[in-house]
Amino acid sequence: MRITSIKAVPISYPVPQGQNVRLGIGRAVKRDAVLVKVTTDEGLVGWGEAHHGRCPGAIAKLIDTTISELVVGMDAMNVVGVWQRVYQMQLASHGMGYAAAMALSGLDLALWDIRAKAAGWPLYRLLGGASKPIKAYAGGISLGWQAPESLAQEALGYVAQGYRAIKLRVGDNPRDDVARATAVREAVGDSIEILVDANTGYTVDDVRRVMPAYDELQIGWLEEPFPAQDYRSYQTAASLGSTPLAAGENHYTRFEFTRLIEDGAVSFVQPDLSKTGGVTEAMRIAGMAYAWKLSFNPHTSATGINMAATINVLAAVDAPGYFEGDVAKHNPFRDEVGGVPYKLDAEGCVKPSETPGLGVEINEAFINAHPLIEGPCYV
Repeated sequence: MRITSIKAVPISYPVPQGQNVRLGIGRAVKRDAVLVKVTTDEGLVGWGEAHHGRCPGAIAKLIDTTISELVVGMDAMNVVGVWQRVYQMQLASHGMGYAAAMALSGLDLALWDIRAKAAGWPLYRLLGGASKPIKAYAGGISLGWQAPESLAQEALGYVAQGYRAIKLRVGDNPRDDVARATAVREAVGDSIEILVDANTGYTVDDVRRVMPAYDELQIGWLEEPFPAQDYRSYQTAASLGSTPLAAGENHYTRFEFTRLIEDGAVSFVQPDLSKTGGVTEAMRIAGMAYAWKLSFNPHTSATGINMAATINVLAAVDAPGYFEGDVAKHNPFRDEVGGVPYKLDAEGCVKPSETPGLGVEINEAFINAHPLIEGPCYV
């Protein structure tokens, strides 16, 4: 089965006024994604999602030109061979770096969609997994910087939906971050796990200030206090308290995860399937994490394609951690690109779809109605 075409589709939607969540990377004004459609000579079509990299038009152009020229004509079943060709020609030498990793991720997801459809199996089964409940936390673009009382009420709403864990956005300033986390803990009680994500907004001194409170509040993890490449700060911060660190959504391929893991500062690894190299690379990273007895908790991206793929991968790894549930009040990419990709059960868990492939049926009319909106997605 040969690849006959690869097409990138950048899509956008404006965030409605009043729902512009503020977090460490700015205020959300629009959401972007890059979908990847792969067609084969046997008529099977696969869909993937490449992260937009805050420049979706550029990612799409890379896929439509260089990536397509490298890969069209190759065997669609030879996912590892395709992965290696793109890696060798675009990441290993003189390539587009992280942009190429995002582009490759979307292509890889689409190829796994094709492979599973060809087998007539859901992806998790093709990967050697089994249908099982995967615990989820309330995340996505939500629970941002706001008054503590308002944040506590939002958190209680997600607990009422069935979530047994929630993730707060911190990275504002130590005083306000601690006040918000304290208000949420007082509201939800001790039985709900609270995670916090600084979106790279902390300094080492900030972590030194917040850690005593996070330890007392029994915060489950402090996510991305620093930029991904600031390995020294991660190592320093790991000694400042008992709250474990989490990172990985901005680390690309198993090679960057090798250092992240070997440094010993991070307890939770969080590759994004639409960034780090797709299903192929996420499974490799999951194996590395298991060997080091670390928890595997993928970050999720904008659309139901990534979310469905992530649940399938979690159902196929040795020791799955959390699935990041997207509880944004308005996300048509989650709800309408291919239908809502998961359902939360009474225990706060999700399960993979039994539909062959990634488990989503793409609504191309919706995609066509949401063309790229130029400009930054966070301001």
